[in-house]
Amino acid sequence: MSPLIAVLLPVALLILLALSIVALVLWRRVWLREKARKAAERERRAQLAEHLRILAGSLLDDQLPLIEGAIRIGALLEHYDPHLHRSERLQVFRELSEATAHIPTHEAWKALSRTERRQYEVLFSSLELKHKAAARSSARWLLAEGLTAHP
Repeated sequence: MSPLIAVLLPVALLILLALSIVALVLWRRVWLREKARKAAERERRAQLAEHLRILAGSLLDDQLPLIEGAIRIGALLEHYDPHLHRSERLQVFRELSEATAHIPTHEAWKALSRTERRQYEVLFSSLELKHKAAARSSARWLLAEGLTAHP
């Protein structure tokens, strides 16, 4: 073995060992970040599921106006599980959200004239009459099956 090879071989082995250690440290960081990301996602979904349970229960107990409950449930479902949100069983929440999307909220609602507010309230009443039974049925299904089938 030539003296050059005798010197370069241990140096190459040390470099290889150092790079292997760096690679292992980096892979461990990636693994830990992925583990933390998955845990955060599970926690987020659990919180959304709990909020959905509260809203659906409040809607069924008439503690929440139907239109407001449907809009809130629809928005949370979209973040909780897009497939569940598009489910035929929960279509009423999407329909009510779409039917009321043009209505001003918060400060814009307060800025409306009494006549304008009354027109929207008439719309709310007609939508509630038309969709109340379906919304209640969907809320019951969501509590009984929808959230348990999509953990």
